Amino acid sequence: MVVVVACGSVSSIKALWETRIKKKEEEQRRRPTKGGATGRLSVCVWEDRAVLARLKEKLQIEDGRLVLRIEHEEWKSFPGCLVQLSQVQEWQIHRTGLLKIPHFISSFQNLLVLDLSRNFIAEMPRQIGKLTQLRELLLSYNRIQFVPEELCGCESLERLDLAMNRDLKELPDQLRNLMKLQHLDLSMNYFSSLPDCVVSLPVLEWLDMGGNCLQDLPEDIHRMENVHTLWLQRNQLERLPENISRMKNLDTLVLSSNRLRDIPSLMEDMSNLRFVNFRDNPLTLDVSLPLKKTLAEDGEDEEDRELFGREFMHTYIHEARKRAYAVLNVHRVNQPQEDTSDP
Repeated sequence: MVVVVACGSVSSIKALWETRIKKKEEEQRRRPTKGGATGRLSVCVWEDRAVLARLKEKLQIEDGRLVLRIEHEEWKSFPGCLVQLSQVQEWQIHRTGLLKIPHFISSFQNLLVLDLSRNFIAEMPRQIGKLTQLRELLLSYNRIQFVPEELCGCESLERLDLAMNRDLKELPDQLRNLMKLQHLDLSMNYFSSLPDCVVSLPVLEWLDMGGNCLQDLPEDIHRMENVHTLWLQRNQLERLPENISRMKNLDTLVLSSNRLRDIPSLMEDMSNLRFVNFRDNPLTLDVSLPLKKTLAEDGEDEEDRELFGREFMHTYIHEARKRAYAVLNVHRVNQPQEDTSDP
């Protein structure tokens, strides 16, 4: 009887300790998981703090603006903690390998200049349209293929640079609503025509469409009445519209390396045109400039005389008109005379 009781007591104590041991083991198994999560959270917090401290080192005051300047460093993306620097007015981020503009860019309501040139950005987020104070957006030498219509929400935009994005070939029609846009660079892309929204920009003054695939210019190009500088070099233009002569504010026109066969005679009346270049075009007439006067006679430096410039344009038009009159006179002479004598 005693043995039975002793055995029963030992069994009960064993079961009790086994239960306690299992509970202890379970607690120990749970602790690393809980502690690990807390550890990871702590690591993320400290990483954000370290990144933010590193970004703060890139802040500079330039011309009274708070500027975030990073160049030749690897920043393929920006962490969300960057929004804590929302007072920044200008981003200058060049050659960092940046892959995209963060969606939280809309948090930077004080931003005046966003310069992300020479990176690997493939997309312009729609949230960028919320930057109503933005004056300059510079995204040249990236990989952008699409411009969102929301960009027209940047109502203060004065300068837009999208040069050398290679596959960019169209713009949303809504961009005509950028009422303050004065400077537009679309050079070295894949445009085959001048977008109508560009022609309709109300205060545009400077336009670069060089290095595209333009085959013609719109007949109503004179609607760009405020444009004073127009770069059209290295395209496929075969003719110029007559209405280009109605661009009264145009003083710089570059047409080198196209396929022009002629120069419109009406361009002779473009008195405001100060610099023009027709170099490397297969023009129909082989025209030479008149012999140069001495420097003492006309006060013009030899280097200022552009062979295919304004003087060349006027000489070409004059020569074309003279040859046209000569052909017309020959045609008249060769016409048979009517016999007006009485029979």
